[in-house]
Amino acid sequence: MATLIDRLNESLLIGDGALGTYLYSLGIPRGYCIEELSLSHPNLLEKVHRDYIDAGAKIIRTNTAEANAYHLSFFKLEKKLKEIVGRSVQLARKALGSREGWIAGTVGPIWTKPTESPIDMATRQSLYEELIASLIEEGVDLLFFETFTELSELLLVLDIARKKGADKLFAFIASFEEGKLSSGETLGEAFSKLRHAGATLVGINGACGVQASIHLLEEIELKAGEFLGAYPNAGKPEFYDGTFTYSASPSYFGENVARFAEEGVCLLGGDYGTEPAHIAAMAQRAATIKPLKEKPPKRRPRYLVSEQEVLPQIEPSLLDLLALKPVFMVEYDSPKTLAIGKFLEGVKAIEKAGADAITLADNSLAILRISNFAAAIHVRRVSKMIPILHIACRDRNLLGLQSELMGLGTLGFRHILALTGDPAKSGDHPGATSVYDLNSIGLIRLLASLNRGFNAAGKDLKGKTDFIIGCAFNPNTSQFEAQVKKLEAKLAAGAQFVMTQPIFDIQLIKKTYNYLKPLGIPVFIGLMPLLNYRNAEFLHNEVPGISIPEAVREKLKAVDGEKAMEVGVGFAQVLGEEILSLFKGIYLITPFLRYDISVRLLELLFSRKKS
Repeated sequence: MATLIDRLNESLLIGDGALGTYLYSLGIPRGYCIEELSLSHPNLLEKVHRDYIDAGAKIIRTNTAEANAYHLSFFKLEKKLKEIVGRSVQLARKALGSREGWIAGTVGPIWTKPTESPIDMATRQSLYEELIASLIEEGVDLLFFETFTELSELLLVLDIARKKGADKLFAFIASFEEGKLSSGETLGEAFSKLRHAGATLVGINGACGVQASIHLLEEIELKAGEFLGAYPNAGKPEFYDGTFTYSASPSYFGENVARFAEEGVCLLGGDYGTEPAHIAAMAQRAATIKPLKEKPPKRRPRYLVSEQEVLPQIEPSLLDLLALKPVFMVEYDSPKTLAIGKFLEGVKAIEKAGADAITLADNSLAILRISNFAAAIHVRRVSKMIPILHIACRDRNLLGLQSELMGLGTLGFRHILALTGDPAKSGDHPGATSVYDLNSIGLIRLLASLNRGFNAAGKDLKGKTDFIIGCAFNPNTSQFEAQVKKLEAKLAAGAQFVMTQPIFDIQLIKKTYNYLKPLGIPVFIGLMPLLNYRNAEFLHNEVPGISIPEAVREKLKAVDGEKAMEVGVGFAQVLGEEILSLFKGIYLITPFLRYDISVRLLELLFSRKKS
């Protein structure tokens, strides 16, 4: 029997199609742990492999793409990793039988949801080592690394495999149509690094359909002795009636086999949306086709401009301003109705009182208000204050978040406070759904990526945003040190300044200073004037993250009306002076759109500063 390398040299080898897509079509529900099927439904897995082999596949990928302990832990299966790997390899081998073919031990990237804590590289290495070692122990013919979007992670698994003695390593990148990775390399540059790291064959899978895959491969140079692979998707998915469907037909795949061979592809399979019929159509055409051994890259015309277009930079930097003087920002919610006159009146008064910036909440407490994006545009019309937009993950999926942020960037808005957001069911529209594709840390990472010029999928944006990224910190908790750890994670993700929940205790202000000063990041301490006893009781008992000392609440209980408000403002002034003695920034929160109270407090703090 010819060796695998012999076959890659002499013919166009056909791989299998999508394991998951075919299993779903056979009745497995989405969200099920596919890897577990090797234990609970071995006959079904054997059938899937056999159907692909009958269709003409020579490379059979094992059911182990996500058989890492991290992924399996979500199904409480991490202790069965070796059993799953062993059974998956056995099933693929049994299906192949005595026919010509090779078992590919499959390893995919370790995916984490945006709402989950990131996994550090040392932990990732340990997880990959366990899976790769198990596959090698089971005697797979090659290791097949698929659907990797991060070059550094793919290089890591190659290094692990080489150190464990594996010598046939297939490395596949999930590259989108632009042919550029999120780390900045072109596909050609990435392939070169993968070959240098020991990859036997490099290729693309999991991101593009037939035409886009061919288009990407046209720009790849192929030298003698190099092997190239492609596993295109069956087009883009359409979601209908609870299922995903793909439009690219088996005949369409068959018709394009020759074009893949012309680009030097010697291993051709299918990914998302492909089934045995697609593989059979390709195998029939491939029988009479030989791939090119060498080819130059196709040079596409590049249109140069005299100067790169940059996004407008309208706003001054809040961080630069902090280097010059104490900065006063005021939170002032947009109105709940279409009557915007009072809001604009308040904006003008707040600016006149000396505020440097105005922060605009994003339907805080899940209460419907005019879009803070629109409110920020109105703020620009009537003032020169810096608008700081709160962006919550609650109301927009990943697509919508990016679209809005890109729009903000093109309009020159720079200051964003990244928030997870209060659950929709807690607000005035309890029937609304909360999205939460991201949490605050995921949103911070997204903002940092946009600043580098890439979206969440790693696509080049042909420009960069210039966001100054803020994050929230809640000091009003018994788990203070845990909140500091969470803040450190936000800073590691890319946050550049901090805004806290309102603090109503001088000792807590000092504690916050002592804990946060070593982090070396600008901090704006929240300061909210209390209106009366009922206001204080509501905030203390019903608003998450706010705690008001009992002594203050008792003092307010003894007065009412304007006297209560004066007590509240006086108490806020004392707290404000303490804040300004320790921090260079202060964050005034306007209660119930009473901008006159924020104006009064600003005047008191400015007068004390001058004296």
